[in-house]
Amino acid sequence: MGDAHYGIDPAVAQRIARQIRQVVALDVQLAIVIGGGNIWRGLAASSKGMDRATADYMGMVATVLNALALQDALEKADVQTRVMTAIEMHEVAEPYIRRRAIRHMEKGRVVILAAGTGNPYFTTDTAAALRALELDVDVLLMAKNRVDGVYTADPNVIADAVRLPRITHQEALERDLRVMDASALALCRDNNLPILVFSMAQEGAIEAAVSGETIGTLVTSEEAPEQKR
Repeated sequence: MGDAHYGIDPAVAQRIARQIRQVVALDVQLAIVIGGGNIWRGLAASSKGMDRATADYMGMVATVLNALALQDALEKADVQTRVMTAIEMHEVAEPYIRRRAIRHMEKGRVVILAAGTGNPYFTTDTAAALRALELDVDVLLMAKNRVDGVYTADPNVIADAVRLPRITHQEALERDLRVMDASALALCRDNNLPILVFSMAQEGAIEAAVSGETIGTLVTSEEAPEQKR
């Protein structure tokens, strides 16, 4: 969306594509779960009286629009991609099949996963956690907008909110730190999947995250050594 109030900013898509290309050059396998809040927010629509399932399905379609825009930007950057959707749209994307997605990744293609889980009442966060576990990834990277990690409170509202360099899944749930949707966070906790939350605004941020640089907030099942008693 960039600085606009709605829609897709091609310049932002191109900037993200450049960052992804840098990561692909490191021979890192990537699957990207993409949201659609810049176009449609199902929960907001349902709060105004729209049927929740209908609103959520519309949100899933919005994620496909973003997936196609990102695919276009990536292919213009000479990165091979495949868009796979949880709702079948044969003319524009492949249906999501776990083994096929893994095979694409093994061949060096970036897989863009759209339409969430294909079910209403589940957020994109839940889709990201689910796909990460299905595809046996090493870490779930959460590239955020307007925030560079997990804070003690919303830093856009509370001026003295403090960024936490490391936290456990359980603590994030107990303190309601809104790392992601609670069901998604619990899924990551129960399966020991680490999450790295960082800002995607800075050039090279995705490469820095993949390379293990100190960036954002790491959410894991293990406490930091200095936190252990």
